[in-house]
Amino acid sequence: MSPLKKMTALFFILSSGIVSYGHGAVSEKDSLLLYTPFTKISVPPGESVDYTLDFINHGDNLVTLDLAVTNLARNWSYTLKSGAWNVKQISVLPGEKKSLQLHVEIPYQVNKGNYRIYVVAGAGHTLPLTINISEQGTYKTEFTTRQANMEGHSGSAFTYNADIRNRTGEKQTYALQGEVPRGWTITFRANGKQVTSVEAEPNGTVSVTIEIKPSDQVEEGNYSIPVRALAGSTTGDLTLEAVISGTYKLELTTPSGLLSSNIVAGDEKKIDLIVKNSGSSVLNSVKLSSSAPVNWEVTFEPKEIETLLAGKEASVTATIRADKKAIPGDYVTSLEARTPEASSKASFRTVSYTHLTLPTKRIV
Repeated sequence: MSPLKKMTALFFILSSGIVSYGHGAVSEKDSLLLYTPFTKISVPPGESVDYTLDFINHGDNLVTLDLAVTNLARNWSYTLKSGAWNVKQISVLPGEKKSLQLHVEIPYQVNKGNYRIYVVAGAGHTLPLTINISEQGTYKTEFTTRQANMEGHSGSAFTYNADIRNRTGEKQTYALQGEVPRGWTITFRANGKQVTSVEAEPNGTVSVTIEIKPSDQVEEGNYSIPVRALAGSTTGDLTLEAVISGTYKLELTTPSGLLSSNIVAGDEKKIDLIVKNSGSSVLNSVKLSSSAPVNWEVTFEPKEIETLLAGKEASVTATIRADKKAIPGDYVTSLEARTPEASSKASFRTVSYTHLTLPTKRIV
């Protein structure tokens, strides 16, 4: 064989050996696949993100790798677990797959935007993950309601449904406070029970019912009512509005204002009464009633006033019939004018006599 042919044959053999080696030798870096299906996830501040990480060994040798998660932003944290165990290193047999759970905690105080973190396995395996923070983060308490404005008359009870959201990283105990006008009442309820404070877990929401009752002397108008959920380091404020669209007030008296008279046992006495609508709303179906001593009778004419306009009054005659066996003395009859919205009572004092004990001067 000529020298030229020998050199050509040698070159061919060496080339074949290099190609064979290149296809037959698989490095550790190329043999291990680090995989998760969701590499970019969007969440709001204060949430957590969970990943399932698969470590797949395509090689012929056991692969053992140290594990870490890097490039975490300030106050971010993570755990890498298999079941209940925190994992720092993993070994994968040839042709097998191992899975770990990555849990990333995101704080409330974080800026909106994309954050890149890296799962690092050994010196040559890196899995980049992107977490998108969908809104600007904050450390605060949110006190909200869907309906902050309500309208009703003076006798109404205003009920608001509100939510307290704890957007901090700690459990909070909130004291509940409200500023109402003088004579008004405010009550807080949670789970149907009256409360003065509630507890909320981190990122938790507590529902609260706020009941507000105006005073009997309230005037028409708009009333702003500040309420507050107060914890040590955070406070949620909410302003409610109650609109008093009308007032309902009744007055029951006599034309002279005198609420006493005399009567002879067995006789009857007619009393002129005035029923006045001193509110700002129309009153309908004003009914008259009484509570009299035993065996005494009271009748009204009319028994009912169909409509009484605001500021107007109506005349009613009450007839009181005394018990024929009534002994001399003072007797009190309670008279009442009532509607579903308002009522008024008058205590009418009657001095009873017999024909033998009539006074020389009667009470008129």
